[in-house]
Amino acid sequence: MVTVCTFNRAQLLNRDDVFDVVIHALRGTAELKGWRVGRYVVMPDHVHFFCSPVAEEHGLSGFVRDFKSLSTNRYWKLGFAGKLWQTEFFDHLLRSGESYQSKWEYVRLNPVRHGLCASPEEWKYAGEIEQFGT
Repeated sequence: MVTVCTFNRAQLLNRDDVFDVVIHALRGTAELKGWRVGRYVVMPDHVHFFCSPVAEEHGLSGFVRDFKSLSTNRYWKLGFAGKLWQTEFFDHLLRSGESYQSKWEYVRLNPVRHGLCASPEEWKYAGEIEQFGT
């Protein structure tokens, strides 16, 4: 599971056009870099997504770096300027005793915990790119 935060935690991602940029960049980078991306939740100031490598030659740092670069370039094409993402990112390796489903339940409830919606089904900035890990 990966979490990437916006620069200075600016609330930039809960717009349909920016959301589309983020998801298209995530999908495109995954295909290009040999990664699979499963479920995701895009919050106003960060994005959570589950991913796994297709092959070992493409590291997580490079995948996330290229995702940030592509999404930032597309963000600028919308007319925005400046940094979109913080330099670092956070990752959590799911170990054998941890369930993808239980971590997903925690992540998908994030908009509810932040008071953005009453139920996770109401949050339109969540979904799944590729089904895996269930």
